[in-house]
Amino acid sequence: MPSAPPRRCHAVLDPLHSLIYFAPEADEAFTEVGLRPGRMTYFASRAAPMGAVSAGVVTATFYNFNPDLVAKHIPRAWTLASPEAIVEARFRLADKVLRRLLGDEVAGSADVEEAASLAKRAASKCSPQGRPLYAAHADLDHPTEPLASLWHSITLLREFRGDGHLAALLAAQMSGLDALISHQATGKGFTQEFAQASRGWSAQLWAAGIAGLQERGLLDERGGLTPAGQAAREDVEDRTDEMARGPYESLGQTDLARLTELGLGLTRRVQAAGAFPAKAFAATNSPKS
Repeated sequence: MPSAPPRRCHAVLDPLHSLIYFAPEADEAFTEVGLRPGRMTYFASRAAPMGAVSAGVVTATFYNFNPDLVAKHIPRAWTLASPEAIVEARFRLADKVLRRLLGDEVAGSADVEEAASLAKRAASKCSPQGRPLYAAHADLDHPTEPLASLWHSITLLREFRGDGHLAALLAAQMSGLDALISHQATGKGFTQEFAQASRGWSAQLWAAGIAGLQERGLLDERGGLTPAGQAAREDVEDRTDEMARGPYESLGQTDLARLTELGLGLTRRVQAAGAFPAKAFAATNSPKS
């Protein structure tokens, strides 16, 4: 686990947001409002707070997806369901999945209520400048029910950090594919097979991406990170952490530690309930506590 308190808190909270992307209920929730099952539901549901944006906007803000994959689903999704209906379905989905994984007793517990209050305080310190995806989600009405409030606050913190991460990748002159390959080479995150399939990169394009990083001296002949590549990835993560730490630190040491403790307990519970498919993640980095 990361040693810096803000990064550690992010690491234990983030699975509570991202679990909706792996939930079997997702296709049903979004097809009920008109979307087609599969990747469309991911692109449309995460982008919907921005409105009926173009494929280019989704590619820019999501970053590491093949633009051709995005264009297969956006803007067609907006002809099938309104962004407003998709946002509402997304909140219903999050509530349903979290209640299934946590159990009704935990979902309605004092711990969830306390975590929701702390996470909302942290999220309130995020700012929209230069953070387009965060800003769109922040413009949504904040739920009043504790479980939904907790999920939304974690979403805000996640997208705030994610927007900063893209800035760090741009500063490192890493394209979306470069970022995906170099991160996979760390042994963390997705397996190569899942990364290629879910992000829409063919074997040929993936190989070309590896070749480009090798030419830059960031990958070795076996596709592993060189010392320069390792340093580049560490710099990206350090820059990301620096740009994301403020909202967490605004809680103060005691409350930040408490939010981390509560998030850890909830994340362990959803993982034990099977929130994430093991085949999607490298053995060293399934979303762990």
